Amino acid sequence: MRPATAAEALHGLIRVRPHGWLASPALARAAETPRAQWSWGIVAAGEMIGLISLRRRTPSMGSLSYILREDTWGNGYATQAARHVVQFAFTTAGLDRLEAMHHPANPASGRVLTKAGFTRTGTSDRCVEDGPAVPYQVYALQSFEPHGQG
Repeated sequence: MRPATAAEALHGLIRVRPHGWLASPALARAAETPRAQWSWGIVAAGEMIGLISLRRRTPSMGSLSYILREDTWGNGYATQAARHVVQFAFTTAGLDRLEAMHHPANPASGRVLTKAGFTRTGTSDRCVEDGPAVPYQVYALQSFEPHGQG
């Protein structure tokens, strides 16, 4: 099976074989109720340049993650995508709080989160490959109107 082109992915032409490599745990999570994970491609000029995901961690809290092709950094694509996912999280997904983190060597990702409304809350040590723990920068965003309260 060949990788899908961006156009095929955008138009839903990807066919998943029952036991193929695309039949992943992510697809199983997409069928859960309540849904536990959403993922979107970030597309610019007809090309898939990145991916952004929202994951439900508790009934009211989720985490945001994204990755963008390096040659597209600095154009506002990640910020725009993050803002859309924040809106989706607080409306459609019914979450009250979002969290995100980034590697300390990537301060631009922190600026993306700040522009999307997040506030830095601290650090969290994470093991990276076989090296020492790295203090990832942690951010959070609370909905102004908690789900179910109006």
